[in-house]
This record gives sequence, C-alpha cells and structure tokens, in this order.
Amino acid sequence: MSSAPAMGKVFRMILEIATLQVRPDDRVAFEAVFPAAARILSSAEGYVSHELQRSVDTENRYVLLVHWQTKENHTVGFRGSPQYQEWRKLLHHFFDAPPAVEHYELISGAMS
Repeated sequence: MSSAPAMGKVFRMILEIATLQVRPDDRVAFEAVFPAAARILSSAEGYVSHELQRSVDTENRYVLLVHWQTKENHTVGFRGSPQYQEWRKLLHHFFDAPPAVEHYELISGAMS
C-alpha cells in the first residue's frame, strides 16, 4: 500500500480522541466486549485505524484513538448510522459519563 498522494492531492487524516471513563467494576467486561465494537467501528466508511489504550495513571480511564479520512466520516457518517446505534448498545452502559471527544489534524510528526 502506497502512502504517496494520489494525483498530487495531499491526504490528511483526522484523529478522533475519545476519553472514556469506565465504571470501576466494569473494566474487565468493557475490555471483553470491545473487540465486537471494534469490528463495527472498522466497517464504517472512512475508517482508517484505531487503538484503545488504558491509562497507567488513572484507573478506569481509556483513550480511543481513531483515524478517519475526514471528520465528517465520524460525525455524520458513523454517528448517523445504524452501526453507531449497535456501538452505543455495546459500550455506552460501561461509561461513568459521556465520552469526551475531539478531532485533530497532524501538524508535525515522525516515526522511528
């Protein structure tokens, strides 16, 4: 798979960062259910990749990092889809509060 831009166009992904606060007694169940939710997420139009990370500093806090082709793929496409309703049914009852979600664009970065 080539990372070169097609026909001179610059491809800019959007990074969604969702901070999830899971109820203390539900951590194991949340982690067990997440792979099913990830299959739903990965089937969405414009989805590129994701990571779920658990905090080593704050018990029961996770971040979900999702790369989308565009912000609208997440906010309009996925959130407006029947798949999002399935996603909510699988995961949202585990949360202490609604997830805090923001979208970011890459300004600078490097990988080694």
